[in-house]
Amino acid sequence: MRSRADRTFAGAALGAGILILAVLAGVAVFLLIQAVPALTAPADEIPGGEGLSGYIAPLIFGTLLSSTIALLVATPLAVCVALFITHYAPRRLAQTLGYVVDLLAAVPSLVYGLWGVAVLAPASVPSTRWLEENLGFLPFFAGPASAIGRSMLVTSLVLAVMILPIITAVSREVFLQTPRLHEEAALALGATRWEMIRMAVIPFGKSGVISGAMLGLGRALGETMAVAIILSISGGITFNLISDGNPGTIAANIALQFPEASGLTVNVLIASGLVLFFVTLIVNMIARYIINRRKEFSGAN
Repeated sequence: MRSRADRTFAGAALGAGILILAVLAGVAVFLLIQAVPALTAPADEIPGGEGLSGYIAPLIFGTLLSSTIALLVATPLAVCVALFITHYAPRRLAQTLGYVVDLLAAVPSLVYGLWGVAVLAPASVPSTRWLEENLGFLPFFAGPASAIGRSMLVTSLVLAVMILPIITAVSREVFLQTPRLHEEAALALGATRWEMIRMAVIPFGKSGVISGAMLGLGRALGETMAVAIILSISGGITFNLISDGNPGTIAANIALQFPEASGLTVNVLIASGLVLFFVTLIVNMIARYIINRRKEFSGAN
C-alpha cells in the first residue's frame, strides 16, 4: 500500500510539473503568435511612428528603472525587519509583527496605489524640491520637480513598500532555519549577537534572501494598477526621478491602452507583453542560478 501510494504521489507530482511547463509554453506561444503582426509591420504603422523597438524601449527602461530602485530600497529594509523579528524582538512582539507582515503582503495593489497618489505623492513634494535645489547637478534629480509628486521616485517607493512584505516573509523563514548549533558556537566563542548574526545567520540565509528578493522583483516588474495610478507618463527615456515626465512601464501601459486598442495596436501591446514575459523569465533564471550555486551549503556540517 505504501509503495502504491508513493507511486501515485510521484506520478501526480510529475504530472503537475509537466502541466505547469505546458501552460508556460502555451502562454509563450500565444504571445509570440499574436506579436508577429507587430514584429513584421512597417515602422510608420506602429504607434509613435518610430517602430516597435522605439515604442517598447522606453517601457522596458521604465519597468527596469522603477523595479530596480524598489528592490534596492526594499531588500535592506526587509533583511533588517526579518532579523529583528527572528533575533531581537520578544516572542509575542515577533509573532505580532509576523502577522502584520503577512497581512501587508495580501493588501491589493490598488490600495497601495491610492495611498501613494493621495498621501505619499503630496508629502514628497518638499523633499523633491530640496533634492532639485541641492542635488540638481545629478541626472537623477535634475528637475523640475513635480508639483503634485507623481514621479518615478514616488512610484518606486510605493513598489518598494509593496514588495517589502514578500522579501521579509521569505527572509524571516530562512533565518529561522539557521542551525542552532552554529549560533551557539559563535556565542560560545565570545561573539556578540550582531557578530553571531553576521557570521552564522546571514551567510546561511543568503540564498533565501536572494530568492525572496527575486520574488519581490517579479511582482515589481509586473505591477500594473499602482504604477498606472501614480506615475505621470511622458514616454521618453530619462533618469530624472522627480519630474513630471517619466517613462511608462510595460504592465501599466498595457492596462491603460488595451481597453481602447484595436487592430495592430493590440498586437503591439501583446508584443510588449511578450518582452515583459522574457524579461521576467530571464530574471528568475538568473536568481535560480545564484541559488543553485549555494545549494550544497547545508549549514549542518
